[in-house]
Amino acid sequence: MTRRAAPAPVDDGTLDRTLQALAEPTRRAVVVLLRDGPQRAGEIADALAMSRQAMSRHLRVLRQAGVIHEVGAASAADDARARTYQLQAQPLADLQAWLTDVQAFWGTQMQAFRKHAERVAKERGAR
Repeated sequence: MTRRAAPAPVDDGTLDRTLQALAEPTRRAVVVLLRDGPQRAGEIADALAMSRQAMSRHLRVLRQAGVIHEVGAASAADDARARTYQLQAQPLADLQAWLTDVQAFWGTQMQAFRKHAERVAKERGAR
């Protein structure tokens, strides 16, 4: 059996925060919108037909998880509707690396199971 190189370590806390933030469908929709580039909070709220207040809560969760960040905010006192957000690549890259590792594990497990099933079928056919 071929052994794979150990995956690069991913901080479980960071991965957990990313998964928790993306567990909510509205926040995943925000990520989809931001794939095309930075957008203002008001534009995101309008695109998803949400109140500014509700969108603010979703953006806060994504920001605290590190999935997005504010672009060009002059100060915390700036009008929240004028804040612009963009995706952060690293949390999503860490999530992809983890998923790739899990997928490889299952691929290896399925190959081993297939070999086992073929061996058992061959042994039964020889009887």
